Amino acid sequence: MTPAQPFSRRVALFILLSVGTCFASAHIAARISFDNGTGLLTAVVFRSIVTLGLLSLLAVVYKQSIKLSWRLVPWQLLLGLLIAIQSISIYSAVSRIPVGIALLTVNTFPVQLALISWLLGGKPPTKARASIMGLILIGLILALDIPALAQSDQSNIDLWLIGIGFALFAAFSFALGLWVTENKLSRVQGSARSFYTMLTVLCLTLSAGSVDIIPGGLSLPETGVGLATLLLLSGLYACAFIMLFMLAPRLNLAQNASAMNIEPVASLTLGWLILGQALSPMQIVGGAVVVSCIVAFAQLKK
Repeated sequence: MTPAQPFSRRVALFILLSVGTCFASAHIAARISFDNGTGLLTAVVFRSIVTLGLLSLLAVVYKQSIKLSWRLVPWQLLLGLLIAIQSISIYSAVSRIPVGIALLTVNTFPVQLALISWLLGGKPPTKARASIMGLILIGLILALDIPALAQSDQSNIDLWLIGIGFALFAAFSFALGLWVTENKLSRVQGSARSFYTMLTVLCLTLSAGSVDIIPGGLSLPETGVGLATLLLLSGLYACAFIMLFMLAPRLNLAQNASAMNIEPVASLTLGWLILGQALSPMQIVGGAVVVSCIVAFAQLKK
């Protein structure tokens, strides 16, 4: 099967902006659901089931094949493992720190994708790109508002450090997953790649819950609000996931991935309007620096 032709830049950007907004809304819903007793693994399981169900329906309606060459099975399993790790890591971050800060950190994945591509045989970053990486780091430090954080109690500091650590790990896992998608699985039909990725995520998450790796990870919502937001996040995530991973080889992610930086912007806005997670002026400046630099980073020619 020959690789699919890429979309025009305008279409690719529109798709990625839609994906980013859906992901942001899903994470806001996730935080509300977590605050109402839902376990982290429960959220991953529910959204995986919904996504898998929609993928199966699409495969039947459009008569899409989900055949996969045996030689690609190891790469497909690796992709599923990476997305499972990314899912659990980002929810672990969202449950500990403001959603906007968590997603701002996760959305450094274009930088990590560029570094991964270089380490795995691609071209090294130019001096301009290396300089922007430094500015992104400065922006993240500002977004954390270190002076204010240092004045809080130790338990809060530990919570933030753990949350940021999970967010960075989620970014790394996601970036590596995108590299695998573009470089090892680009010839696999989008429906098959997405189906097996989500099936792997579901199986791994249920396995993790069965051995109680995360205490209370499979807890059910305690309120109607928790259940409603659990279903909402599942639907939003399913739509975003299907659009991103079924169309990834046609989106020219190396050039256009920065469009998904709408996600932290949307999450900051929704977090303030819905969750009351207001940020300090320094954090807003830091967030603006990070988003602006990531956009600039993606626009520079390799």
